[in-house]
Amino acid sequence: MSKTRFSTRRLTLAGLIAAVYAAATLILPIPQYMGVQFRVAEAMTVLPFLFPEAIPGLAVGCFLANLLGSPIMLDWIFGTLATLLAALWSRKMPNLYLAALPPVICNAVIVGAEIAWFVVQDGGAFWPAYGLNALTVGLGELAACYVLGVPLAKLLGKTIGEPLEAR
Repeated sequence: MSKTRFSTRRLTLAGLIAAVYAAATLILPIPQYMGVQFRVAEAMTVLPFLFPEAIPGLAVGCFLANLLGSPIMLDWIFGTLATLLAALWSRKMPNLYLAALPPVICNAVIVGAEIAWFVVQDGGAFWPAYGLNALTVGLGELAACYVLGVPLAKLLGKTIGEPLEAR
């Protein structure tokens, strides 16, 4: 069987990642939408470095979390797009510390723009709002990915017996 095909085990892992991501986003009582946000589930965005199944799992989980938790239709599309692009990019990174960077960049750029566009009524104030939202989203993502995500990936790497440096 080709490595690119999804076996039942790989599909189950993707589904599990989607469910955990969505549940962690929807259940935890912390700011997870708009400018100042800290999604604990974003720690999982480093998982594509270890598991290719995490790519669709994160995209589906993010879509479900945004669909059920955010009243902003743009978030359903662009929030999911940011997560999908970050997951694809993280998978290609040469080491874990660099793999945690794409979610920070993608979310700061894409979600920061999305929030600024939504909250600004006057087109002239878009860029200051974008700068502030990109900064706050990026800082929340940085904390989730490096403070929670990197240790999570190291722990999972040891558990599955895959040395992270050898990937």
